[in-house]
Amino acid sequence: MMDSRPLVMHLVYSFDVGGLENGIVNLINRMSPELFRHQVVALTSCNPAFCARVVRDDVDFISLEKPPGHGIKLYPRLYRHFSEFRPAILHTRNLAALEAVVPARAAGVPVRIHGEHGWDVSDPGGQSRKYRLIRRLYRPFVSHYVALSGHIADYLVRGVKVPEARLSRICNGVDTARFMPAPEHRSMLGGSPFNASDLVVVGTVGRLQAVKDQLTLVRAFAASAGMLGDAGKKMRLCIAGDGPLRPEVEAEIVRAGLGACAWLAGTRSDVPDVMKSMDLFVLPSRAEGISNTILEAMASGLAVVATNVGGNSELILAGQTGALVPAADANAMAEAICEYIRDPALRSKHGLAGRHRVEANFSLDGMVQRYASLYQTQLEAARALRVAA
Repeated sequence: MMDSRPLVMHLVYSFDVGGLENGIVNLINRMSPELFRHQVVALTSCNPAFCARVVRDDVDFISLEKPPGHGIKLYPRLYRHFSEFRPAILHTRNLAALEAVVPARAAGVPVRIHGEHGWDVSDPGGQSRKYRLIRRLYRPFVSHYVALSGHIADYLVRGVKVPEARLSRICNGVDTARFMPAPEHRSMLGGSPFNASDLVVVGTVGRLQAVKDQLTLVRAFAASAGMLGDAGKKMRLCIAGDGPLRPEVEAEIVRAGLGACAWLAGTRSDVPDVMKSMDLFVLPSRAEGISNTILEAMASGLAVVATNVGGNSELILAGQTGALVPAADANAMAEAICEYIRDPALRSKHGLAGRHRVEANFSLDGMVQRYASLYQTQLEAARALRVAA
């Protein structure tokens, strides 16, 4: 029997551990299965372990194994794929996947939504003229845009010349039942060397890559420990995640003389528990859209120190739920860390305020409902155009 539900095809560069990809997992898992079918297509590859996070059994995962370079060589294969599966909606995300809208339009995909989630370290803040021109070239092939932050929405309108009528802003949402504050000031974490109750754990979660800039965090942590004297001796640094920057992070830990005071926890499947094991969360990124990790930390009741890039200032209320510092500024980051280490009551106050802010403004159910409404509205508009033609 033919399935009459419209197919939403989520097309990304790769489907592996990451904030963008985790947002797709949440969207598929939480959206009513009666509304849409879903398929995930990665231009490169889908990680089977990460795919297992999707709990629905009616979702296919396709790896196209794209080689480096422009994807024009994939156009015939993408055209055949779109023609075979006939998605009602193609939802691409970020610049690396944008080129797929061309064969999608050629294959007659009626709705082509493109989401911009954030910036790469090669183009922090969207300053590259080349990338603006590339986005403009693809603009006629996109039905509708989604910006995850006001900063990105402004970039699309001013820099890419996207009409405001073809743009929606939908912020990420966080599962506040999964990410919750620890019952006490922090919880013990399996495998952690920092479970002693008298320690103060500063931590971060994210892929180890240049744009996430864990090197600056290591330098800032070392500086703050030095500034605090005896109090600094109780500080510990936990960096959860893995990636190509790991050797440099390891070397920086050695150079900073941190020794057993720093722990590279690797990729963890228990991120909510990792958050509960921290006293303070730090996000040192050089570029961001709307950070899932910040939202998860706030939902976990943690005060957050983050760089003032991208949409971070739309999440963190400086002086109320956390602190914002310039990117790549280890001294400013160290000073912000010191303020929270010196004042546990302030950490607790800002962490609680962050939890309340997430509950009020960034719920996962609200995000899912906004995407479902967008999908339905765009499908209805496409049907109306076909009838009018």
